[in-house]
Amino acid sequence: MFFCRITSRSSTMQGPPPATAPGMPYGSPQQVPGAYQGAGNYGFQAQPMGFPGGFVPPPVQSQPTMDGTIWMPIPPSIPNCPPGLEYLTQIDQILIHQQLEVLEIVTGFEENNKYELKNSLGQRVYFAAEDTDCLTRNCCGPSRPFTMRITDNLGREVIRLHRPLRCSACCCPCCLQELEVQAPPGTTVGYVVQNWHVCLPKFTIQDEKRKDILKINGPCVVCRCCEDIHFEVMSLDETCPVGRISKQWTGMVREMFTDTDNFGISFPMDLDVKMKAVMIGACFLIDFMFFEHSGN
Repeated sequence: MFFCRITSRSSTMQGPPPATAPGMPYGSPQQVPGAYQGAGNYGFQAQPMGFPGGFVPPPVQSQPTMDGTIWMPIPPSIPNCPPGLEYLTQIDQILIHQQLEVLEIVTGFEENNKYELKNSLGQRVYFAAEDTDCLTRNCCGPSRPFTMRITDNLGREVIRLHRPLRCSACCCPCCLQELEVQAPPGTTVGYVVQNWHVCLPKFTIQDEKRKDILKINGPCVVCRCCEDIHFEVMSLDETCPVGRISKQWTGMVREMFTDTDNFGISFPMDLDVKMKAVMIGACFLIDFMFFEHSGN
């Protein structure tokens, strides 16, 4: 009995520590992979794995795609905001870069235009693609009617622009240019209407009920060398500046031999997202009217 008690006591004092379940961390809790706090919502985040208890982490929203493009993080839904326009509530500037079409440069045949829409951080907000048949593009040139489909980072078409065939001569005030903006597709949120003027490009931004909201005034000469061209967005009485649409100079070679353009749009942060969408539509209309022919 005495021998047994000593053996039991010795095994208790010197025996190995209890086994630990594999994968369990020691010390203080470890940080979850992919949730680096210093990266915010914009940096590359590692894919989380091995979470116990069935925890499913949220998807990484700003992870670069296969071609290196970083999309703007998906914002939460907002009441009374058209789906897909929540992005516009968080920005006061948007950059539009037209993609270079190599086949168009080599053959001279007009291709469907494609554009990247980015925020000031360089993150892609939308992608725009023209949807026009080959005959219309090459016969009507920059005066062609078109449908522009704008998608978000989920591939949803959130904005659709429709430009009907209209007269492009300034001496004909009865059939001026116009563009309809739908967001989402099928729901009209506004129009861009050209106003007749002898030498100045002028437009009116209207809401879905055809009520005038803003004015756009351009310069007398829309062809300038080595400098940007600005179209001022003004209040309805044209006394207060509201925003600006700027055609950015891209270099002598690109301006002379291609029709790819870069634009910048600035507007107040608290401007109605529907009017921000219509201003994007106005930028595309200005591009086709004044700058699409530069490479022909």
